Amino acid sequence: MNIKEYKKRAELIRDNDIYRVYDLKELEDINLSLTELKANKETTGHTHEDLDEVYIFISGKGEMEKGKERKKVKKGDVMLIPRGNFHKVYNKSWKPLKFWSIFEKYEGRGR
Repeated sequence: MNIKEYKKRAELIRDNDIYRVYDLKELEDINLSLTELKANKETTGHTHEDLDEVYIFISGKGEMEKGKERKKVKKGDVMLIPRGNFHKVYNKSWKPLKFWSIFEKYEGRGR
């Protein structure tokens, strides 16, 4: 499925001045989420105590904070976020930074 088809099938769960977030809830246990982080914005950052998460960057450039580290990210980069690690994404450019996140569904997100 391409991005256009994904957006038709997914639910737009956030749309504000920071980002658009789409969740595809078709799978029973895993959520596939697309985030389009707007220019010069950053996510709020968060921690999952009970689940791991994978980020796959598909366009743009930025930075990702993971635990106490902060690394540059770009199209094609994959970041593994072990449970309990704080993580946050920064878009330092004038173009959107787009990425997939894949995580186990939990109460309040995907269920």
